[in-house]
Amino acid sequence: MDLKCYTHADAQKVRSLLLDIHDEAYAGETDPFYSRERFSYYVDLWSAREDWQCVLGWDEGGPVGYAYGSMFRPGGWWKGHRRPSGLRGPVYAFSELMLVPQWRGTGRAREIHDALLRKVTANVVTLQVDTGHPKVQALYERWGYRKTGETQPQGDSPLCAVMVRELRESAGAGA
Repeated sequence: MDLKCYTHADAQKVRSLLLDIHDEAYAGETDPFYSRERFSYYVDLWSAREDWQCVLGWDEGGPVGYAYGSMFRPGGWWKGHRRPSGLRGPVYAFSELMLVPQWRGTGRAREIHDALLRKVTANVVTLQVDTGHPKVQALYERWGYRKTGETQPQGDSPLCAVMVRELRESAGAGA
């Protein structure tokens, strides 16, 4: 798989592709929360950050999937959830990991995930995963994440597990 890295400066160039992959991943989903229109808001929100990073995977002439995220501001955390008290230092918000359905279960998600995190200088990475997808949560647990709580960041969003993974020793006890 060929991995390509993008930054905030590239956001408009890859925006449509990110939305198209989202559409494939959520084909047949009727919940308005997963609509292209709604997701485009989040793509624009995250990619507008100066430190936004994105990794896109390519294979067999087409896209496999992507991951992106950005640093939280000092003290920042997920809406609706309290930052764990022992967490110290910079935190990277791993906002999205999405694969074209035909590539699920092939190990490509882990490759894309790891490629994005190789560029991260934070002590800790955190993400949210829909609690209605226990297999996805279990996958992240196998990758070293642990659940620290749950949140429903928007009134119409699913209940999400908040997960944390230490990247550096200085993350602090109880992170």
